[in-house]
Order: sequence, then structure tokens, then C-alpha cells
Amino acid sequence: MKKPAQDTRQHILEVARALMTGKGYTAVGLAEVVAAAGVPKGSFYYYFKSKEEFGQALLENYFSAYLAQIDGLLGGAGTAKQRLMAYFQHWTTTQGIDLPVDKCLVVKLGPEVCDLSEDMRLVLRQGTDAVIARIAHCIVQGQADGSIANATAAPVLAESLYQLWLGASLLGKVNKHGAPFETARLTTQQLLR
Repeated sequence: MKKPAQDTRQHILEVARALMTGKGYTAVGLAEVVAAAGVPKGSFYYYFKSKEEFGQALLENYFSAYLAQIDGLLGGAGTAKQRLMAYFQHWTTTQGIDLPVDKCLVVKLGPEVCDLSEDMRLVLRQGTDAVIARIAHCIVQGQADGSIANATAAPVLAESLYQLWLGASLLGKVNKHGAPFETARLTTQQLLR
């Protein structure tokens, strides 16, 4: 039975994401992607006109799944502060140095692709803006329910928290240990009071 086209396209994206999470965007060639996905080179070009278009699709696919995860975490039970701390605990768990998959593509690919492609940079910007907006929305809820006493404007506080955690992810990679995540957690608790 032949796989539907959408399944093949998704399969290529998932295989490539695992490869690029480990090696980066430019270090992974088309031949490696199609070999790992078990599809002919022509199949790749059937779904993607170029590696750049593929990179955009990869990032869009990543953000689609990641934003759904965030919605689940931030929309769960408990106070807004508890939901935010659960989200950042999830971040710590999924971005730990020993995990080869599910790494943040913003941290892994962001600096590399922003210099290569304006279109990929825009996908990254839209995706990160959406993440920050969700964090800000939860902060507004926390300021309303009294679980977050910090009166800083929610968008400013949300961007600060996101930057803090991106930095922790980067330092975790550089130092090869999880101490930056603990520092980020303690700082987040202070900021959310």
C-alpha cells in the first residue's frame, strides 16, 4: 500500500529534524536526508523546491508542534504561575544535554539560518513571537489571579523569560551540564514572585 503524499512529506521533515538537531542545517546535505528517510531524491524535490524552502517547512512544522505543546502546558490546571513553572520544567526536561531529540530548533538552528535565509529568519521570528505571546497571555492570567505579583508589562516580562531560557539552553550546550537550567528556574521564580 502506497503512503499518502502528506505522510511522506511529514516523514522527510521528521527524519531531517532529527539529523539537523544533531548536526545543524548546513552540515546536513540533501543526500543524507533522502538516504535517512529512505526516499528517492526526486521525492524530496516533489515536496520542496529547494533546501531553503525545505528549511522553512522544517521550522514551520517544528513551531506548529511546539506551540500545540505549549498550549497544552499553559492551558492546564492550576494557577497561571504553576502552569508557567510547569512549562519551564518541561523545557528543562526536553532541552537537557543528554537528550538527542526534541531539542529547541531556535537554539540549534537560529543563529545559523538567520544569516543564510531571510525567509527562514522570518519563520523563526513569527514562531518565537508566538511563543512569547503565549507566555505573556499566561502572565496576564497570573497577574489577574494573584499568583504573579510582578507588575511588569506581560509582553516585556514574557520576552525576558524567553530570553533567559534560550540563554540557559545555549549555556547548557556550551558547558555540557544542567546548572544553567537551575539558575534559570530560580531566576524565573524570583521574576514571577
